[in-house]
Amino acid sequence: MPTNVLSTPLEIGAAYVRVSTDDQTELSPDAQIRVILDAAKADGYVIPKEFIFIEKKGVSGRRADNRHEFQRMIATAKTQPCPFKRLYLWKFSRFARNQEESTFYKGILRKKCGVDIKSVSEPIMEGMFGRLIETIIEWFDEYYSFNLSGEVMRGMTEKALREGYQTSPSLGYDAVGEGKPFVINEQEYAIVEFIHQSYNNGKDMTAIAREANNKGYRTKRGNPLERRSVYRILTNNFYAGIVTWNDISFEGPHETRSSVTDVFEANQERIKREYRPKSRRETSSCQHWLSGLLKCGTCGASLSYNRTNDQRKRSDTFQCWKYAKGFHPDSCSISVKKAEEAVLDSLRQIIHKQTVHYEYMQKPDKKTVSEQDLLTEALEKVSMKEIRIKDAYENGIDTIEEYKANKTRLQKEREQILSELDRLKEQPDEDKKPDMQEVLKRITNVYDLLIDQNIDNDTKGNALRRIVKLITFDRKNNEFHFYYYA
Repeated sequence: MPTNVLSTPLEIGAAYVRVSTDDQTELSPDAQIRVILDAAKADGYVIPKEFIFIEKKGVSGRRADNRHEFQRMIATAKTQPCPFKRLYLWKFSRFARNQEESTFYKGILRKKCGVDIKSVSEPIMEGMFGRLIETIIEWFDEYYSFNLSGEVMRGMTEKALREGYQTSPSLGYDAVGEGKPFVINEQEYAIVEFIHQSYNNGKDMTAIAREANNKGYRTKRGNPLERRSVYRILTNNFYAGIVTWNDISFEGPHETRSSVTDVFEANQERIKREYRPKSRRETSSCQHWLSGLLKCGTCGASLSYNRTNDQRKRSDTFQCWKYAKGFHPDSCSISVKKAEEAVLDSLRQIIHKQTVHYEYMQKPDKKTVSEQDLLTEALEKVSMKEIRIKDAYENGIDTIEEYKANKTRLQKEREQILSELDRLKEQPDEDKKPDMQEVLKRITNVYDLLIDQNIDNDTKGNALRRIVKLITFDRKNNEFHFYYYA
């Protein structure tokens, strides 16, 4: 009689696949999966499709939090009970190129989830000696990754020092390859010209973005323009002929045109002198040139412009929007006509008396602030090192001679950092405070614009914002308070 033979059921496995962009011998994802499935079948494992975790091409193995499929694989393994018994890899370097993270996540899989990990292209023996070999492979992979990134950075730095082009082309330019100068893209460059010319003619960035989008203009990536993208184009030194990469700058041989270069510096000056709080809307987004500047003396909220269509009723007004919403009981409203006259009267008094109290708003130097932050951080690290060498001496790890030598070394390091901080504080201020005559001249120019009936709302609003920080209206005492700046 024939006997029934019970076949051994296949175990469930999983596969994790990631393709390295820096390894020219790397197998494609499909090839990795094919080899892994064959190896799993030979071991008596079956890998369902839902347990094949494939990262998108180009995802780095340095950090686990950037790898979505890796995190999904770990989360799947941590479910109770764990749905698979073995994880297959093409190489151990596919799991991680950070030895610390590799040890951490392998510990979770092996100790907490009971998952075995196997590299199909790097077979190693079982036991502690096999684990040692695996650790050595991980160390080598991490060294290779960091060394490669260092070589790439050195190569790019050398290319920049030799005045090679290696950044992505700005709007208006196309790359030609081999580090050669970018060439003008006529269709895109027309957008750059429009933005620089419009800003030089007095329009604000929001209005420029709105008008550019109405014309069908788009960014390099094909997205609609916004204030931020207009700002980047206006401040991009590439349009003035300067190529910058990682703090290395040189005058590039790429073509520039007078339609942009002739107004570039003037546009930088306008950006530099205009004060714009983050919460303030630009004039093009307001219905009146005083909107955004007028504030409620009760709560500090903006006074909204309210237009009256019925001529039989009272004139247009400014009203605190928080009062209109019921946030505070006292009304803070004033007619537009009275508000305009109050502004003009304040300017007339300043021009007549030839004096004004104003605040000097210095534009921060981002590079200086960044350097100061780095030095402060370095000073904190020195303090931590001083605590550690003292602990090492008190715990008998270092001798008194070693402690003294380390203390002297750190003291010199501290003195150097403090000296650099003093140097930053003593640097001459290139952005000098304007004198009274210059401020009065600006105020007079703004006054002439405001009384001119032929000047549009946006021009008046932008002009007033160059000298007035804010205006508060105290309804109870019927008083205006003006805050001028330069």
